[in-house]
Amino acid sequence: MYVFVYGTLTDHDRVEAVLEGEPPARYELQGRATLEGVHRVDGRYPTLAPGGRVDGRLLAVDDVGLERLDRYEGVEDGLYVRVSVPWKTDAASAVDGSQEVDADIAVYVGDPTRLGVADRVDWPGNGPFAARVRRYLERTDVVIHSDE
Repeated sequence: MYVFVYGTLTDHDRVEAVLEGEPPARYELQGRATLEGVHRVDGRYPTLAPGGRVDGRLLAVDDVGLERLDRYEGVEDGLYVRVSVPWKTDAASAVDGSQEVDADIAVYVGDPTRLGVADRVDWPGNGPFAARVRRYLERTDVVIHSDE
């Protein structure tokens, strides 16, 4: 599985520290990517807000690694929510020049109120934070681009 990372997990040493343990996790920090449709905002930890774009990297992880990332991001406690975003490569080989969806990539989006984000962040709609994020992603053309 691939995860789009845009904050502390873009650093190889941090990834290694988060994913170490028994059983060993298999992972590889890969190339640059851009997430279109959201932008980074900073608080105690970085998170995302609707609109714009953010540069980051792709991190390939196995199931053990994904479980450790969920723990690190506080998914069970609702600090971050893990969502899926389509990944489109800039496929030079496509005959018609279109971009192809290769897979869905996991992205962690943190609750701005719990992360102490100074900027006002409005995920549209009503209901719990995770539901508003998912609804926005479903109704908006949020996508990850890479040269991979």
